[in-house]
Amino acid sequence: MSVIKRLLAFLLSLLILSAAVFWIARLAPGDPLISYYGERAERLSPADRARAEAALGLDKPIHVQYLRWLQNALRGDLGISYKYKQNVLTVIGDRIGNTLLLGGVGYLLIFSLALALGLVCARWRDRPLDKILCKLGTVTACIPEFWLSLLLILVFSVTLRWLPSSGAWSLGADGGSAADRLRHLALPMTAVVAGHLWYYAYTVRNLVTEQMGAGYVLLERAEGLSRGRILLGHCLRNVLPSYLTIMAVDLPHILGGTYVVETVFSYPGIGTLSYESARYQDYDLLMVLCLLSGAAVMVCNMLAQAVSRRVDPRMGAGMDGEVTDRG
Repeated sequence: MSVIKRLLAFLLSLLILSAAVFWIARLAPGDPLISYYGERAERLSPADRARAEAALGLDKPIHVQYLRWLQNALRGDLGISYKYKQNVLTVIGDRIGNTLLLGGVGYLLIFSLALALGLVCARWRDRPLDKILCKLGTVTACIPEFWLSLLLILVFSVTLRWLPSSGAWSLGADGGSAADRLRHLALPMTAVVAGHLWYYAYTVRNLVTEQMGAGYVLLERAEGLSRGRILLGHCLRNVLPSYLTIMAVDLPHILGGTYVVETVFSYPGIGTLSYESARYQDYDLLMVLCLLSGAAVMVCNMLAQAVSRRVDPRMGAGMDGEVTDRG
């Protein structure tokens, strides 16, 4: 598929996503005026409510509202946040750095730690260390991220009082320093990494184990090469492209877990903002956040296809279909 066709498919997918989110958000129960006016919305007279809805463009049929939003969006006007009374891009810009810090560092930690852990398990396959790590990893992988987050708060914030339970920095003179940011990142980062680590570590273990049984490994063992040298020098090199593809495809999945963790820890990022925009019917903000998330998923799928083609050009003819993640 040519670059132009891919771009057109990407834009068409965003258009369909925007229409779906627009309709679903406005048909959902709730009063968007509460987001804009707060408790005053409940005391508005029918005439005042009608004027307020007209001012926000909520008095028109849904399809008219959508066409108006789409025209404004094409001109670069994505609307304002009802809750924050600011341009939605300004609101998102104030939060996205926190999400990129949590999600980006978490993603790199998951990638590197899973690779190392998978290699360790493959190196000592079916030995006590491998069996212990596999059992611990299985238990960890079965714990939902929101429950693990609550458990971390209970132990390290409520009981031991070692680490803060919410926010990205402290108020006061020390707020925002590197040490303070690290203290606030510790628990959310632990929840993000622990929630995904073992799935990818077990994937690496299986891929390397499969390579260890290949004919070329038996030949190299017969030539006197050590198990560790074969593992790092040959098996790792052969499984790394497949691992890169898996990690590219699953980037949205990991970021989705970051959104859940942000909400539990009241971490001021895109995840918390998404929850607030849905809860308070902050329509314009919700639209942009959903489009950003959808665009991230599609870009990651295209990135995975590009990585797969680079790994094996023979896959080029069969990679025009979507590469799907694990759900």
